[in-house]
Amino acid sequence: MSAEHRRDRTKKRLLVYGVASAVAVAATAGTLALASPGFLGSDTARAATAPQARLQDEFRAAAEEFDVPQSVLMAVSYRQTRWEDHDGLPSTTGAYNVMGLTDVDPESLADPGSAEEREHRLEHMNRSGDPVVEKNFDAGKALRSLRQEPVDTGDPRLHTLDEAAGLIDASPEEVRADSGESIRAGAALLAEYQRDATGSLPEDPGAWYPAVARAGQSTDAKGARQFAQRVYESIRTGERRVTADGQSLTLPADPAVRPDRTADLDLAAATAAPAADCPSGLSCDFRPAAYKQNGGIDDWGNYNVANRPTAGNEITSIVIHDTEGSYSSALGVFQNSLSYASAHYLIRASDGLVTQLVENKNEAWHAANKTLNMHSIGIEHEGYAIKDGSWYTEPQYESSAALVKYLAGKYGIPLDREHVIGHDEVPGVLDANVKTQHWDPGPFWDWNHYMGLLGAPTGAEGPGGPYKAGQVVRVVPPFTTANQPKITNNGSAVPQQPANFTYLYSSPSTSSATLTDPYLGSQTWSEGWNWGNKVLAGGEFVVAEARQDWTAIWYGGKKAWFQNRGGQFATAAGTPDVVTAKAGASSVPVYGRAYPEDGAYAGTGVPVQNKNNESLSKYGVLSGQKYALAGGALKGSYYNSGNIDGSGAGSRVVVVGDTTYYPIRFNHRIGYVRTADVQLVKGTAPDPGTDRYNILGRDASGVLWQYQGTGEATAPFFGRFRVGGGWNDYNMVTTLTALRADGTGDMVARDKSGVLWYYKGTGNPAKPFGSRARVGGGWSVYDTITGARDLSGDGRADLIARDKSGVLWLYKGTGNAAKPFEAMSRVGGGWSVFNALADTGDLTGDGRADLIARDKSGVLWLYKGTGNAAKPFEAMSRVGGGWS
Repeated sequence: MSAEHRRDRTKKRLLVYGVASAVAVAATAGTLALASPGFLGSDTARAATAPQARLQDEFRAAAEEFDVPQSVLMAVSYRQTRWEDHDGLPSTTGAYNVMGLTDVDPESLADPGSAEEREHRLEHMNRSGDPVVEKNFDAGKALRSLRQEPVDTGDPRLHTLDEAAGLIDASPEEVRADSGESIRAGAALLAEYQRDATGSLPEDPGAWYPAVARAGQSTDAKGARQFAQRVYESIRTGERRVTADGQSLTLPADPAVRPDRTADLDLAAATAAPAADCPSGLSCDFRPAAYKQNGGIDDWGNYNVANRPTAGNEITSIVIHDTEGSYSSALGVFQNSLSYASAHYLIRASDGLVTQLVENKNEAWHAANKTLNMHSIGIEHEGYAIKDGSWYTEPQYESSAALVKYLAGKYGIPLDREHVIGHDEVPGVLDANVKTQHWDPGPFWDWNHYMGLLGAPTGAEGPGGPYKAGQVVRVVPPFTTANQPKITNNGSAVPQQPANFTYLYSSPSTSSATLTDPYLGSQTWSEGWNWGNKVLAGGEFVVAEARQDWTAIWYGGKKAWFQNRGGQFATAAGTPDVVTAKAGASSVPVYGRAYPEDGAYAGTGVPVQNKNNESLSKYGVLSGQKYALAGGALKGSYYNSGNIDGSGAGSRVVVVGDTTYYPIRFNHRIGYVRTADVQLVKGTAPDPGTDRYNILGRDASGVLWQYQGTGEATAPFFGRFRVGGGWNDYNMVTTLTALRADGTGDMVARDKSGVLWYYKGTGNPAKPFGSRARVGGGWSVYDTITGARDLSGDGRADLIARDKSGVLWLYKGTGNAAKPFEAMSRVGGGWSVFNALADTGDLTGDGRADLIARDKSGVLWLYKGTGNAAKPFEAMSRVGGGWS
């Protein structure tokens, strides 16, 4: 979709249901300890029904009502929508709410003959990015030649919502809008499918294989089995997730489940077709794009025959697109030679079917950039960049990720956001092309989730932290309700929903102007297509400046500010080399393509290309600015396809020059700079976090949160970071050592049966604790347990515990996680006068750990450490009253 295409393709507005719930958080005071009794919330508070558990309860209730195993119901939903209700708005193919039930009628379809859709189809034509090919394109002729394939809206697969609603005596409107009704309807439909297949509703989840396979709504057996395989993988390994609106759900792992594949699926087998280049087990077919002569032998569509990968014509990246229309309409475009457009793959939204159209050795015309077309594989996804409330489906994400992982392994493509990019990150080749370059897959493609499926998480929703000028960061706005920026489409508001970008401002204030791009000119700041003021999830940039909750990056020749609350809209990206202008240069050119120098064409039979060495005249890397690399250095190259049959001088020749380029993250899009114009310098090292300290808090639903220290007294903590759920199994949790911002620090937790568990720090701030290890049982005799740092002076963390008679006991640390404590030793009696004990570290500056105690009258007392295990504390001294 280009910047000129900004119409609102509204399907139909639906009643929006659902209110995000507030989370009650219990947190300790102090920067080092998590210790005092009752700090983590009372049993009464934990017993209260948490609003975040509503959806989990609805799955449980529906499973009981319709005799469907809860694991089957939840796994089917997870593999359709990841348990998201999307505020009752439809997907790109008419799927609704948590169960992804479909409802498509003629009124919801775009009119293929309308002026809007005709222009829209033009957007996906003429994408060779090569003026030699572009001169042959005739828009009117291309549109007239397209065949119209109407969608059969009577197909039952497009009306599973209506069928399911009828099974529970609910209206379609209720099932679209209400997550509880969606789950009930989905459960009823699964039960109906199972009865049709086997005549019974068994308790064994594995026996539900035929119903699960049918629930994927695939038209062929391979696709149905693929969906079922994914569902049973979730059942066996378990899933745990917090949805965009804060619902916390857990599908416990059940590795013993074995799907019964013996039942007849009663689905038509896929017809024979040429073999597609896909990973084993993925539902794929091959439907060739047109390769046909349109005029002379130098005029054809829709791709270049090549022999990739070869020197100068390597495959180094993957470009993600959306079709801006249906699967069938995209096929119509790519199989019409007059469209001068193609892609290597097309992925259907409803079931994740992968269709290959162009062999990977050939150059598809998909990116409207000759350099990217030469060096990439293009993957189209059925859907829209912006359509009122539309979202990409989970089967589509999963099939796409499986395909990309396979291709990356085959061609050695790094799985990162510098090599797996959107069409909106592809630069215009010349000045005239920048504004009209496409901006799909748009703001609602969940890059964070997608990269997670690729096994290359972006680091989104991490712990945050401080950032320094010159440091390389990956910008990772969360795809949750914490990031729902205002977006308009041709002036009309788009329903608020999570997005994959954050806005960029000219100064650290939301009241300042957002950035503008010189090629886009003055535009409405909130328009979805206005990529000039947006930074996408996953891209790496160099920090220009940081001020509290604001971070500035070098972006498009400017200092661009984004709101970075708690540092959690970015994550440190190590200390890679970055690009800066060579000494003495005030500015160096940025190019939209990486072509060879003029002299490289000599003797090849390939003419020097028009404007061969022209840069993007409105862009430049200015002195003092720094930009992150988006790949390694590459030689300028140009592949000349010549004539359709390969005849003639220079046909099917790769021209490779001596001029080399660095691809860089210049702005929203990648740009190229010549290596001779720039120098590489090391990025600034990130803050190690060793001198900053964290605290932990557990909310009423049992979620454990980490508050990372800032190192500043005026604002001591960044925003909270979710460690994980399920911590309400414990009635006491305490740190053993200081919890540093670098992810070090251990803790112990006592469960309700009296067993003590040890959690060792990992040194990873994003996952601060490893798997728990059992210390032993019998710890319910204590009413207080608290870490005490090193009381014995041996350099190891100790633990103190008070029994119910008021005796205090010391457990000396061993330094061995398998057996972390020695036998207990008695400190003394009379400690029941205190209602709170807290480890504080060294308060007195003598290098020994101290202890704070509060008595029942509210007086605070200091117990100075001695460093001697036999007598760990000196006599108490009064700090002061009023601490109750």
